[in-house]
Amino acid sequence: MSKTLIRGAKVLGGEPQDVLIDGETIVATGTGLDAGDATVIEAEGRILLPGLVDLHTHLREPGREDSETVLTGTKAAAAGGFTAVHAMANTFPVADTAGVVEQVWRLGKESGYCDVQPVGAVTVGLEGKQLAELGAMHDSAAGVKVFSDDGKCVDDAVIMRRALEYVKAFDGVVAQHAQEPRLTEGAQMNEGVVSAELGLGGWPAVAEESIIARDVLLAAHVGSRVHICHLSTAGSVEIVRWAKSKGWNVTAEVTPHHLLLTDELVRSYDPVYKVNPPLRTEADVMALREALADGTIDCVATDHAPHPHEDKDCEWAAAAMGMVGLETALSVVQETMVETGLLDWAGVADRMSTRPAAIGRLDGHGRPVSAGEPANLVLVDPAYRGAVDPAGFASRSRNTPYEGRELPGRVTHTFLRGRATVVDGKLA
Repeated sequence: MSKTLIRGAKVLGGEPQDVLIDGETIVATGTGLDAGDATVIEAEGRILLPGLVDLHTHLREPGREDSETVLTGTKAAAAGGFTAVHAMANTFPVADTAGVVEQVWRLGKESGYCDVQPVGAVTVGLEGKQLAELGAMHDSAAGVKVFSDDGKCVDDAVIMRRALEYVKAFDGVVAQHAQEPRLTEGAQMNEGVVSAELGLGGWPAVAEESIIARDVLLAAHVGSRVHICHLSTAGSVEIVRWAKSKGWNVTAEVTPHHLLLTDELVRSYDPVYKVNPPLRTEADVMALREALADGTIDCVATDHAPHPHEDKDCEWAAAAMGMVGLETALSVVQETMVETGLLDWAGVADRMSTRPAAIGRLDGHGRPVSAGEPANLVLVDPAYRGAVDPAGFASRSRNTPYEGRELPGRVTHTFLRGRATVVDGKLA
């Protein structure tokens, strides 16, 4: 493999430095490094971060290749600055056996655009009745460490307790989609003023908060790790903050769309804003931003949920829930967290790379930008401003809530173990 010299980049937003990559590894950092026979990237004014890690991506393969494949999803990830993604289990067939998780893992290896770490289902068929083959999935070539029925909640407390006890044996984590099903029957959007005015079925905050409260108590009881997927309410923040104050092994993620968008957008009846959990209130958004800033929420996860055109271009009640997010995540975080002064770029690296890699126990990712470390890197132009055009997405789906919206920042280069997957803003 060839050498690459990134010249004059602001590493984690700090003072300009040169970073020399040789093969798969960063071999030197500093100023005035000799380029020698290396390819030189002039990076003045750009930010260099460790490659981003997503704990929550829907790649849809196997079974829903009409909306996304491992190849198109990992291309989208690379375009967004990600070097590793965790692929959720709600595929067809469900990733509830060693065979299916190995299939997804191998497809990721073949794609080559980023590392794909499969997430195993907690229960057989996501049905919430019987534990899936957690041990076999962990012992497989895929080495599964994260388990989730995401898309559905593990609402049976006994099943959830057993799962937490089981994964403890190999330092696994159960990632919970917190949604009490009885409280959300027929729900279409956040329960509040807007839902009352529009006459749409309300999705109460307590449906999320009650499950989180139960599960942090269960995790503490069995001494295991629980991770809260796509936390979305101010009340959920307070429960996680309380659990952490007890020293319990609880982590949580927030999506970019819950950091920026509110339920006021549902007044348009545009199904692009229909998502699970639903867009919440301005007060919730501000609480989520503060919690991400102070570390109560550990990380940003995209919940990239691609859908084909026909599943979104329909009436609100019939539309699928979800938004694509891999290619816009970093821009949304720049707008909501960096440009508001809540996080600096080192904080972004922590919340979008270091912490998610640690939660997923993902070796080689989320590492410091220093000599001897794997060259998993992303170079960002923070001064860029441009309108989001889904026609240019690498994802197979176009269901973005940001179409036409001007967002800051642009990924110019992504490196996966020293190999460029994105060059000058285009897939290599």
